[in-house]
Amino acid sequence: MTRQDRRSILFLCTANCCRSQMAEAILKHLDSERFEALSAGASPAGYIHPLVPAALEPMGISVIDQHSKSWEDFKDHPPDLLVTVCDSAASEVCPVWPGRPATVHWPLPDPVGTVGSDDEALVAARRVAERIELKIKSMIALDWDRLTSENLQQQLEDIAQL
Repeated sequence: MTRQDRRSILFLCTANCCRSQMAEAILKHLDSERFEALSAGASPAGYIHPLVPAALEPMGISVIDQHSKSWEDFKDHPPDLLVTVCDSAASEVCPVWPGRPATVHWPLPDPVGTVGSDDEALVAARRVAERIELKIKSMIALDWDRLTSENLQQQLEDIAQL
């Protein structure tokens, strides 16, 4: 399968420093052969939060080649699927890409906002990473070639509930 044959999945979060970065890294780790994993934010923070590598390291996943990006970086690269992972990104006015990609919202708590100790924040980040992994495993298991766009949308919405 060539790079052009892969389906591109763009994970959006407001700051692109935690949840969307986790999702990009997890999808790259699980199936970079069939999927191009991307992430971006409406107002990128300019860094990846330290909770991200700390939460993903026990899963054997690295973010070493990633950086915080704006969704504007992808205006000429329309994704096949747009996944918002925070409520504020879902309510932002997203750019309109040619071809109108499929969209789904995966509401996930922000581990960066965890009240408590650093250890409690890390536990929260690991829980979020595990939920993202579960959702992505379910998403990549779909029979993308056989699903109609309506059936795909329904399956993606079902995955959002995991």
